[in-house]
Amino acid sequence: RCLLREAESTRPMYELVREYIDSLPEDQRADEPLYQSRLAQCKNCTELRNGTCVLCGCYVEMRAAVHTNYCPAVHKKW
Repeated sequence: RCLLREAESTRPMYELVREYIDSLPEDQRADEPLYQSRLAQCKNCTELRNGTCVLCGCYVEMRAAVHTNYCPAVHKKW
């Protein structure tokens, strides 16, 4: 279980994800502590595969970056 930014093989995709996150309007973006907390919870989730949530197919780094988004699990982690 790893995030896109942590695996060498997913580095090119992470660069695109980072561009998306950086382009988010400030009022839509989760603040850094919230973002990091969400990623930490995703990283400990058994449904994470190479930066992708197998429940919904999203890149968790993108999903966690928008403050109104939430975990897709039945028992939401965030």
